[in-house]
Amino acid sequence: MKLKNSKYLLLALLVASSVGLSACGQKTEEKAATQTEEKAGETKVAEVKAMKGDELAKIEADKKEKENYLVIDVRSPEEYKAGHLKFDINMPIDTFEADYKKIEAFKDKDVVLYCNSGKKSAKAAEVLVNNGFQKVYNADGVKQFKYELVTFESKMGTDFIQDIKGGKAGLVIDAREAKDFEAGSFDKAVNIMPDDFESKKSSLPTDKNTAIYVFCYSGNKSATVAESLTKEGYTNVVNSLDGTKEIDFGFSK
Repeated sequence: MKLKNSKYLLLALLVASSVGLSACGQKTEEKAATQTEEKAGETKVAEVKAMKGDELAKIEADKKEKENYLVIDVRSPEEYKAGHLKFDINMPIDTFEADYKKIEAFKDKDVVLYCNSGKKSAKAAEVLVNNGFQKVYNADGVKQFKYELVTFESKMGTDFIQDIKGGKAGLVIDAREAKDFEAGSFDKAVNIMPDDFESKKSSLPTDKNTAIYVFCYSGNKSATVAESLTKEGYTNVVNSLDGTKEIDFGFSK
């Protein structure tokens, strides 16, 4: 009887041990699976890609292709004002880490950075990829490639509109067609298209330091007008990179 009971006891212990080992193995497998899932869910830090000057120049010259990129000059405001790429914005490296959040909408879009030699733009590029930006390029600097440079300022549409609403513009030029200008524009804006510039430039302010803000459908015609203004000696010209076909300017109909 004691022997029989001992056999039952031994059998019970073996079964319990087997169940325990099975449960332990299952937990180990579940833990490994969870760790694999967590690892798969991690955001991979993107690699900064190099961009040659001729490639960036080609993008800037293509009216459609330039719409796919946000180009950023990370040099000082003084260097930017002295001459920069036509379709870009200025985000100086000294404040870049604090300011990059304003372009978070471009995390999954193509962002190109440049400076004089590529060193400052490389630092800015690292800030972006370390904060989740996926398509970041460090381009040849203005001392490495002979870009066509302009001296008017470019701003993103939201900042452009905010400036106008804040009263920063001494004059607003709408470079769209007359029918669209008449359908709705900013108060006191004037309608001057690239082809009209010569015939209408006599109506421009005599003070060459007047802040003149220019916009159109997509930033192309307005950039042409802005460049004409700088050639006439105007020193405070701002072009909107975004036009009325891209964002809502809030015109009353």
